[in-house]
Amino acid sequence: QVQLVESGGGLVQPGGSLRLSCVASGSINNMGWFRQAPGKQRELVATITGGGSTNYADSVKGRFTISRDNAKTTVYLQMSSLKPEDTAVYYCNAGSRLLLGVPGNYWGQGTQVTVSS
Repeated sequence: QVQLVESGGGLVQPGGSLRLSCVASGSINNMGWFRQAPGKQRELVATITGGGSTNYADSVKGRFTISRDNAKTTVYLQMSSLKPEDTAVYYCNAGSRLLLGVPGNYWGQGTQVTVSS
């Protein structure tokens, strides 16, 4: 069983930046981020494979960057040029099914990101 712990959420003004971190209890190849806004379904934000290949939702391309450490235990989401519509609870996710664009088996507890002036 893999435990995921996120950190780094908060309140930021439009146009600002935040970096989210997710630490896994062990090394795991495929990790990613999902988000869920109030009244909306959870959606994929970005994924990264063990080999470093990345994938992004169209809505965040060019603004968000996913990365990871060499030990494959920590994944980051650097968010820039934030918009109010980025407001959501962001969840770390991990597992082999991410390669198929669907959530893996492991979830973090979520961290709130609020973009507002």
